[in-house]
Amino acid sequence: MSILAWRDLDDPEAGGSEVHVARVAALWAEAGIDVTMRTSFAAGHPQVTWRDGYRVIRKAGRYLVFPRAIFSERMRWHGERDAIVEIWNGMPWFSPVWADVPRCVWLHHVHDTMWEMTLPPRLAKFGRAIEFKIAPPVYRRAEIVTLSDSSKVELIEKLRLDGSRIHVVPVGVDDQYSAGGGRSTQPLVVAVGRLVSVKRFDVLIDVLVETKAQVPTLEAVIVGDGYEREVLAEQIEKAGATSWLRLAGPLSDAEKIDLYRRAWLVASASAHEGWGMTLTEAAACGTPTVATRIAGHADAVDHGVSGLLADTDADIAPLMVSILNDPELRNRLCDGALAHARRFTWGATAIGTLEVLAEQVRRRNRS
Repeated sequence: MSILAWRDLDDPEAGGSEVHVARVAALWAEAGIDVTMRTSFAAGHPQVTWRDGYRVIRKAGRYLVFPRAIFSERMRWHGERDAIVEIWNGMPWFSPVWADVPRCVWLHHVHDTMWEMTLPPRLAKFGRAIEFKIAPPVYRRAEIVTLSDSSKVELIEKLRLDGSRIHVVPVGVDDQYSAGGGRSTQPLVVAVGRLVSVKRFDVLIDVLVETKAQVPTLEAVIVGDGYEREVLAEQIEKAGATSWLRLAGPLSDAEKIDLYRRAWLVASASAHEGWGMTLTEAAACGTPTVATRIAGHADAVDHGVSGLLADTDADIAPLMVSILNDPELRNRLCDGALAHARRFTWGATAIGTLEVLAEQVRRRNRS
């Protein structure tokens, strides 16, 4: 089986999408499936390697990887394959045009305004045209896997894809994320993610400053790295918040779990998500969420049970204050977060995604 992915887990800008494919590919390989992932070159890493039982081929840059990988797949340069998984992460691989084996597409969310957030105007216009005008007709008959019911609604409404061909398979939560230890003695808010524009950590910093005015003992930690780190550090300094709000940089899983367990809540002001992996990780540690009500978040967070969703940016701080200042509400949401997180396992994710692909193989064999 071939998996086509824009970025690899070892890429410095890897995020939830890369974690998702790595976990599923590892479980497929463990089950005896021969898996090869084609992706772009990652600086400092070999072009061909093995990870958790599956092969990773990293060749060409972020843009040339598309034609190069497609050509090598057509030529069978890296061996025969029985099926293809295409990960449509912004720029599609257009597998319905050239793939001659059973296939499915993983499409986590609509990128929409992300184009303007991350690219110069002309490139953003080009990307938006592909996503909204060129690609949808090509994928009209493709079987698509997405991560949440709310993302499925967006794919139908914004890209006009066929809902009967969109399959929802939620993201799992690793067993290492679990409740334990003790809460911080002071109110602690934690946020985890890549420090990039779509995550809107600049908005979250303003929200935390607003929250601090009503919760004077508040402390906050932002975990992660990215191209906006210096700008965010300047924002924190200008707000006079360096004594209680810090950028922790990237942390190990153990350090991140410790923070989740000590936090009173986790927060996200992200503009686009296919799911919200950090939110369910925290929930598995018994920590509730305050986040923007967007596709993905609407399923990763059970509003009123495992956390609270804000309809507008102005609503985020009041929701934070309500949880931080109300022990009864906080304890109820902590219990709800644990119950909600138990629904999601990587085993179920691996089986659910494979079933979609297996059905394509069965259809091919029947025809």
